[in-house]
Amino acid sequence: MTRIPLVLAALLVPVAAQAGDAALGKKRATACQTCHGMDGLSKMPEAPNLAGQVEPYLVKQLTEYREGKRSNEIMNVVAKELSDADIANLAAYYSGISIDVLPPG
Repeated sequence: MTRIPLVLAALLVPVAAQAGDAALGKKRATACQTCHGMDGLSKMPEAPNLAGQVEPYLVKQLTEYREGKRSNEIMNVVAKELSDADIANLAAYYSGISIDVLPPG
């Protein structure tokens, strides 16, 4: 019996994402505060709010900016310097910020 299908199947199973450290993410977020604010609430109309976003979403977006799969002049430059640990830590920090959503009126 060959083991190749078993090995291939093992390679297709997604690896669990690295758990981030929100305290380290907060320190690293100083580079983000100009556009996204330390509270994760954007200070610029063209920059999204990051506070309360889902952690895997933030990891995916930052990874795609780093790899050039998403394009934004500023984010591609900033994300290029981020390690996997930096991305996990930033995602942990911003996803851990609580926000209140109120209905209009």
